[in-house]
Amino acid sequence: MDTTLRDGEQTSGVSFSEGEKLSVAKVLLEDVKVDRIEIASARVSEGEFKGTKRVMQWAAEKGHLHQIEVLGFVDDKTSLQWIADAGGKVINLLCKGSLKHVSEQLRKTPEQHLADIKKVISNAAEMGIRVNIYLEDWSNGMRSSKDYVHFMIKNLKDEKVDRMMLPDTLGILDPDETYDFCSEMIEAFPEVNFDFHAHNDYDLAIANVFHAIKAGIRCVHTTVNGLGERAGNAPLSSVIATVKDHLKMKTNVNETHLNKVSRLVESFSGIRIPTNKPLIGEFVFTQCSGIHADGDNKNNLYFNELLPERFGRIRQYALGKTSGKANIKKNLEDLGIELDADSLKKVTQRIIELGDKKETVTNDDLPYIVSDVLNNDIMEQKIRVVNFSVMHTMGLRPVANVSLEIEGKKYEEFCDGDGQYDAFVKALRKIYKRLGKSFPKLIDYVVTIPPGGKTDALVETVITWKNSREFKTKGLDPDQNAAAIKATIRMLNIIENDFKPGILDKILNSIS
Repeated sequence: MDTTLRDGEQTSGVSFSEGEKLSVAKVLLEDVKVDRIEIASARVSEGEFKGTKRVMQWAAEKGHLHQIEVLGFVDDKTSLQWIADAGGKVINLLCKGSLKHVSEQLRKTPEQHLADIKKVISNAAEMGIRVNIYLEDWSNGMRSSKDYVHFMIKNLKDEKVDRMMLPDTLGILDPDETYDFCSEMIEAFPEVNFDFHAHNDYDLAIANVFHAIKAGIRCVHTTVNGLGERAGNAPLSSVIATVKDHLKMKTNVNETHLNKVSRLVESFSGIRIPTNKPLIGEFVFTQCSGIHADGDNKNNLYFNELLPERFGRIRQYALGKTSGKANIKKNLEDLGIELDADSLKKVTQRIIELGDKKETVTNDDLPYIVSDVLNNDIMEQKIRVVNFSVMHTMGLRPVANVSLEIEGKKYEEFCDGDGQYDAFVKALRKIYKRLGKSFPKLIDYVVTIPPGGKTDALVETVITWKNSREFKTKGLDPDQNAAAIKATIRMLNIIENDFKPGILDKILNSIS
């Protein structure tokens, strides 16, 4: 069960709009094919209600209503009515899983709390709403008040409850405790369907999920990218890979769409995926060492079961100071460039020098480096900025005036925008529209400023573009807008030179 749209939305600073909730729900259920999703908490806000209702309307049309769940509270009919009005059919009822929570937060006895829960279950049955129960703080309950946990499950197991959900609410468990506690639940109540809900406060969420499943749990909760309260929940992608590769068990999940949903949630949440995050990070299928690239050329010596193609990714070979000739040769081959041994040695040395200076080198930088090192005109500057002016006056929209020279001819345009760089790009688009040229889509924009807070520090702007392929360009300048503009002009020249496999090797015949 994926709870990105409920527990994941409890990440600090994250709030999904109606449309975003619907988009993520669609991808999770129809592309990734998770079994269930939890999409909201009842009574939170009017916006939460509208988003829930929109998802429920879509789900009713597509036959997914039974797979969509909403967190509700022990409040007689209030949460149930909220869910019913939104079109929902399943409540995940938040009950207390530790004696401390019952006595100190609710200030009730276990018997009183149990009676309140049974009343909600009865109301739900009358309203045609199925019930799952969250035993909030269950992990602390198992540590300090096991008798209470057993009392609650014993008295609820014969009620109209589909699933008992066992959350490690504060992320306190270790793998051994998880295994022991889950085993105890299954042995004591073999007829109950249990879920396990891990939190990642000690970075043990995946290990705990692994041991919960080993203990016999057959449903676990996840979030896309590991979003969630505090340190987050168990990441969907890591859980799926662990279940398949280490536990040798099957799920309904389509692995090839995991990267797609991760990027979608990254965009909507505003929470960037760490570059080294397993399975979904930008660098996890990137080999940096030249030795690794050489080994991969010799019967894939550095491959494991986590083949990137499984997750809709591709293997890459990074360019930097640890790059050997094998790394660089693979990247050149991707661009259709063939170099003789001496030329390859020179290009390799230049990339190592750039890496020593902590400069980022991308695959799309290679034509520039080859051109510079080998003194040839492979990277013809067909487009250059004659001049530009970007201005922002308080209270007025930013404006840009841009003059370009394209193959010897000058073109000028003026445009306003939502920001100075936006105004600059819109002016470029106007020029390209006049010329009947296509302009790629900007899909990511990353600014890196060295720590220390100096106002004259160099800014590196890396922009990801997409036309027939996806590629990155970067610009370096003390001014952020100027850095972005440099990256943009480099992008235009890459497109104008039309770097495609099979083209550059012809250009470089004279070299080799």
